[in-house]
Amino acid sequence: MGAASKVIHIILRVSEVICSVIVLGLVARFLHLVSQAGVSADGRIVYAVVTASISTLFALVFIVPFNYAHLAFPMDAILFVMWIVVFGLLTSRTGSSMCNASWYWNYWGYYWGGWWRVPDLTVWDKGYDGCASWRAVLAFSFLVAIAFLVSAILGAAVVHRYRRKNGPVTAGDISAPIPHSPALGRPKTAQVHDPRAAPSAPANQTINTAVDI
Repeated sequence: MGAASKVIHIILRVSEVICSVIVLGLVARFLHLVSQAGVSADGRIVYAVVTASISTLFALVFIVPFNYAHLAFPMDAILFVMWIVVFGLLTSRTGSSMCNASWYWNYWGYYWGGWWRVPDLTVWDKGYDGCASWRAVLAFSFLVAIAFLVSAILGAAVVHRYRRKNGPVTAGDISAPIPHSPALGRPKTAQVHDPRAAPSAPANQTINTAVDI
């Protein structure tokens, strides 16, 4: 991993942590308010909490640019898809009407402002409580999705460049013989003594016999 890749990696991870924590904090607060009201939580909001929790943990674990951090790019791609689903599900609740949508008035804004405690509530009393938080959830959900997409592309590019430069590791690379240094010479072959073979005469005795003849 080069120096530029490490810097970009850290910037992306920090951005992912910040965006995920913002979304997690906002939707978790809303779920707390809903639980106080004693009503069931929207499944899309629960899915957003789960996705934000996983993303925060993952980005914190891989925020350090160690050598093999880019190998996690498949998980980056998965989290990108999960965040796009979050953004699509939440956006479909309000559509282009945003804070003027019926779902917002009767659910998000109603429980965010704690208006279930107020008897004889009118539309004019509620106003736009929680509109800024709802817009923030949508905005940061989209931003964190883009951050994970860029992380996945960067990781895949780094891994592809490494494999193209060094080549894949094959079984032949592991089983290949280890070359010997010329300075050390070839390793000596161990001599195995066969007990059935006749004992060889000493070298000096053989020389003396030849001289006598």
